[in-house]
Amino acid sequence: MRALVFHPTVPRYLLTRAVGSLWEPAYWSGLSALRLRELPEVPLPGRDWVRVRVRMGGICGSDLHLVTLQASPSASAFASFPFVPGHENVGEVVETGPGAADLPLGQRVVVEPVLPCRARGFSDPCGPCRAGEYHLCVRTTDGHLSPGLMVGACRDTGGSWGETFVAHRSQVLPVPDAVPDENALLSEPAACALHALLRWRPADHDTVLVIGGGVIGQAVLACLRALGCSARVVALVKYAYQAERAQSLGADHTVQLQGADGHYEPLADLLGARLRRPLLGKRVVVGGARLVVDCVGSGRSLDDALRLAGPGGTVVVLGLASLPRGVDWTPVWLKELRVVGSYAYAVEDWKGRRVRTLELVLRWMEEGKLDLSSLVTHRFPLDRYGDALRTALGKSAGKAFKVVFQFP
Repeated sequence: MRALVFHPTVPRYLLTRAVGSLWEPAYWSGLSALRLRELPEVPLPGRDWVRVRVRMGGICGSDLHLVTLQASPSASAFASFPFVPGHENVGEVVETGPGAADLPLGQRVVVEPVLPCRARGFSDPCGPCRAGEYHLCVRTTDGHLSPGLMVGACRDTGGSWGETFVAHRSQVLPVPDAVPDENALLSEPAACALHALLRWRPADHDTVLVIGGGVIGQAVLACLRALGCSARVVALVKYAYQAERAQSLGADHTVQLQGADGHYEPLADLLGARLRRPLLGKRVVVGGARLVVDCVGSGRSLDDALRLAGPGGTVVVLGLASLPRGVDWTPVWLKELRVVGSYAYAVEDWKGRRVRTLELVLRWMEEGKLDLSSLVTHRFPLDRYGDALRTALGKSAGKAFKVVFQFP
């Protein structure tokens, strides 16, 4: 099978990072740790596993951080090289082990990417897995699989940037017939957004600030409204086309970034806050939003999130922040903020019962309550991966949201 393979070495890592800072195509050139390869299909690791033929594999922000070597080196402790990237997926079952025979061949599916105790062969789950919090599993480097937080970071499973990959039966959810591939593909980022909102759900009288106009930010807006939440929602975005989409998905107001803190004036008006001028640096925000969801994870976005949160408010870091710079932590103690992180999903409390986050998202998609299909804006075959990555990194030029690899 054909697949993109990520295999860094320390010399290649240092060289590519140095050259890539001056010449972006280095990240997918001959210098890169990412290469298109012809590989044998990985075997099913056990009787409860299935093979999935990929129909679409998404490129997400964490993938771009990986390819451009911006992810924290700490994450490499939870991966096994070489691996095939890609955790956003929609595909069809082409092989099953005896313990997964209930899935018919040809069934369209999406796969929860996390690889917790059950997938790793443990009959005695760890504490988080036992509680249904398997996205927080503490054994992601143990068991009969190589280390890997999820599909797309484990050499034994493959990922959606290849023609096929394997998954444990417990990870696999059938896609309803009424849900098109594009919407199904986006069930994964939607589940990430929904998990954060269910854990830190705003009240209807709250004001929510969503920072970031990419797919995760748009998914947060759409999931807020699918939840039936009538909170006042303000979206802070970078580009005009992102503002238009945000309004269509449920934002009451949108503001575009302006200079260092030029966007603070319209935001202060919308958030009922006041601005004060310090001796040096950005203006200080007195007041702010009850809930801020940072869907970017950069130093700038996190600094804005802390400044724009109101007293006693919550900042959810949903973007994959790793080594942010230039963050003033003064608002954390001055406003007694709660700062929490979120990156995946598992099982939620919903209307008196426990339900898998991804299952709930797929149900809403089937019912027409959640449609993110229009966010799939660009499709590329695997052999044009350089063009795909260039498009995903330069979103404004092509007004891109979700860039995907589409397989025949």
